[in-house]
Amino acid sequence: MPGISAVIISYNEEKYIGQCIRSLQNVADEIVVVDSLSTDNTPQICRDLGVKFFQQKFLGYIEQKNFAMDKASYDHVISLDADEALSEELTSSILKVKENWEYDAYSFNRLNRFCGHWLRHTNYYPDRKLRMWDRRKGRWGGVNPHDKVIMQKGATSSVLKGNILHWMCDSFEEHLETINNFTTIAAREAFRSGTPCSAWKVFYKPAWRFIQNYIVKRGFLDGYMGLVVSYQDTFSCFQKYAKLRHLIMQAGKGRKRKGTDC
Repeated sequence: MPGISAVIISYNEEKYIGQCIRSLQNVADEIVVVDSLSTDNTPQICRDLGVKFFQQKFLGYIEQKNFAMDKASYDHVISLDADEALSEELTSSILKVKENWEYDAYSFNRLNRFCGHWLRHTNYYPDRKLRMWDRRKGRWGGVNPHDKVIMQKGATSSVLKGNILHWMCDSFEEHLETINNFTTIAAREAFRSGTPCSAWKVFYKPAWRFIQNYIVKRGFLDGYMGLVVSYQDTFSCFQKYAKLRHLIMQAGKGRKRKGTDC
């Protein structure tokens, strides 16, 4: 039976990190928390619950999660965000895997709670995430802030029954703040990588996102909150591409001014 290290990164997560840690205690042989210099009660909660606790200035989502993973004692790891927890069904599934670790990686469905409502439709469900794997065969990658585990070629994987429970936000204002922060990071990363963005893309990408959320993924079955989330996700898509387009245009103006000076 392999040992499992649960790994969490945190910053000012006193509201949810306690339930996150407690949900992992039945499946993990150790729990590692890397905190980005929180100013609330997060550090004390972690220490009181007996985790291996480290503090490190935030390096970026991908970089911080890899730093935290490298602090683990065991090669088999589970990664949760501080505002997530394992459901009882997922806990049972993980315990069965511990008795017979058959694959290199395991994915979980994530059930998101938006302003007091569990979202069972839209793009937010099943919202599948690879969160348990052999770290010798995979590391965090992707593009900030949308990190993901990238496994080596030939690695095997499976999906477990049960959900990660995710407390996505408690208010519209909190969600809008998250959208603003994440879209700024995403636009900057896309700009650095040279991603093109026409004015047409700023229009059609958000339009398709709403259709996908509300119609294709049946967001209307989540009632009023399904409509709100579909719109908010559309707005998030618009913000990302509008910000990226703005960065590209500003860079173009800068090159023109430089050419004039020459």
